[in-house]
Amino acid sequence: MTASILIADDEANIVISLEFLLEQAGYRVLVARDGQEAIEAVERERPDLVLLDVMLPRVSGYDVCQRIRLDPQARATRIIMLTARGREVEVTKGLALGADLYVTKPFSTRELLDQIQRLLGEAPAS
Repeated sequence: MTASILIADDEANIVISLEFLLEQAGYRVLVARDGQEAIEAVERERPDLVLLDVMLPRVSGYDVCQRIRLDPQARATRIIMLTARGREVEVTKGLALGADLYVTKPFSTRELLDQIQRLLGEAPAS
């Protein structure tokens, strides 16, 4: 079964590049452009992993992360916070709210794909 990944980001360039990268790697990709859309997509689609920006319109990425972790049916969903906010306090907050990983922008797409594969229990491509 193909794993599904939700990209929750309001920056079009990031969404386009991640969507292309993930589709090429064989994932089913969903997109949410704000925090409320992300919550609704998680409830409706139950993705295996969420790439979650912190600074989202309507509902922050931190709040989305917390909502996912409070939903018993979505607790197994892996969450990677993917954001320009990289201060230690922000990283600590994201991980404390339940993110599996906190990646700061700019990031290496190759390393990100390896981390996604690791979190989903897949062997990284060589």
